[in-house]
Amino acid sequence: MAMKDHQAAWLARVRRGGGPLYLRLTDALAAAVRAGELQAGDRLPPQRAVADQLGVDLTTVTRAYAAARQRGLIEGAVGRGTFVRAMASEDDAGLIDLSMNLPPPPQGLSLAGALEEAVRTILARSDPAALMAYHPGGGSLGQKASAAAWLAPVLGEVDPGQVLIAPGAQTALAAVLSVIVARGGQALVVEPLVYPGVLALARQLGLRLVLCPADAGGMDPQALERLCAQERPAAVYLTPTTNNPTAVTLDLARREAIAQIARAAGLIIVEDDPYSRLFATPTPAIASLAPERTFHIATLSKCLSPGLRIAFLVAPAGRLAQETGESLRALSLMPAPLMAAVASSWIREGTAEKLVAGVRREARARRAIASVVLPLARGPAEGIHVWLDLPAGWEPARVHRLAQEKGLALVTAEVFAAGEAHPNGLRISLGGPAKQSVLRGALESVAALVGGAAAQRLVV
Repeated sequence: MAMKDHQAAWLARVRRGGGPLYLRLTDALAAAVRAGELQAGDRLPPQRAVADQLGVDLTTVTRAYAAARQRGLIEGAVGRGTFVRAMASEDDAGLIDLSMNLPPPPQGLSLAGALEEAVRTILARSDPAALMAYHPGGGSLGQKASAAAWLAPVLGEVDPGQVLIAPGAQTALAAVLSVIVARGGQALVVEPLVYPGVLALARQLGLRLVLCPADAGGMDPQALERLCAQERPAAVYLTPTTNNPTAVTLDLARREAIAQIARAAGLIIVEDDPYSRLFATPTPAIASLAPERTFHIATLSKCLSPGLRIAFLVAPAGRLAQETGESLRALSLMPAPLMAAVASSWIREGTAEKLVAGVRREARARRAIASVVLPLARGPAEGIHVWLDLPAGWEPARVHRLAQEKGLALVTAEVFAAGEAHPNGLRISLGGPAKQSVLRGALESVAALVGGAAAQRLVV
């Protein structure tokens, strides 16, 4: 099989002499990745083609590819070939990443295969020139209809006209907060531990944050009611399903109470909902209880793939929806047309449901592992992260150092802290490691770190 020039260029790095040829071949591949000549996702030439190019036997190339796979440089997909592996920043230090909240690979399905098929279908039925041109901000009517169908298990029936397609949840959050909080100079209510993207936007937009106490069931409705009377905030920000980072899910009664309080106080609710579609039977969204005052944001990053960079924003009807659409266009102009088309196609043709079902199966399996290895960690059966309480005196810097010594990348509570008074703990992401066996070993290292430090009465 003939190789294209870009596929074969790295072979020029293979040194003559000095050590086994298969290791020299592996080193050449690693050097090309470090130099940027090979990018994550690049397809490598077939092993037989490499053997023919170098004039060596096939066994040598097979050993080289196997060594590269052991180093984490490449990964294979049956029937599709061998690809340069996408690596987190921690990989350079040899760390297993439990810090990035990624959906696990869908069990029994190929995400890459589904993407390849979708792009091929879209290009076959679309004019590429039109696809790559400027498109209406907020998405086309067909894309909005697909989004409404995707949201139906959580929101019920949604008017597609109320849906905006955004290039990621962070952009959608920026558009909403710019309209409802930043312009009026009022406060935004958050929990003591909150998604770091909100903290970044608060700094960028100059927002005043007001902390509402939370307990084991999530945000305290009575405390929220008192804050509404005292502070008169513009809005409250919530992740009611699998809170990031505490993994708490608000029950229906608490959601109804928050909706009633917001309605009585004239409070806008910003409902950030990345995780509900991971649940076979999700709790109804707050936006379904108070649609006239709730912005609902649902990204595909946590249930399908962060690479899509597609989120759905449902705004209350009327002036706020129009102003938010204008804000979104000012920030991003439009979502990437090809990715929006892939998301819409997946939903319309049923692929998205199959993929999220596969992610859900894998998430359940990984959560079951965590429940055995870390029985004190909290999180739902279908969640992709758990929360593990730590003693109040444990200093984050030392926790990081101890984790790195065990080969782990972890994220501690201070990353999520909206104020000084907050719970201490670890958010442990379960989707990052490629295999369940790797995850189990990493979680066992976390258990040893926590248990060993406690046994020694370390102040960390």
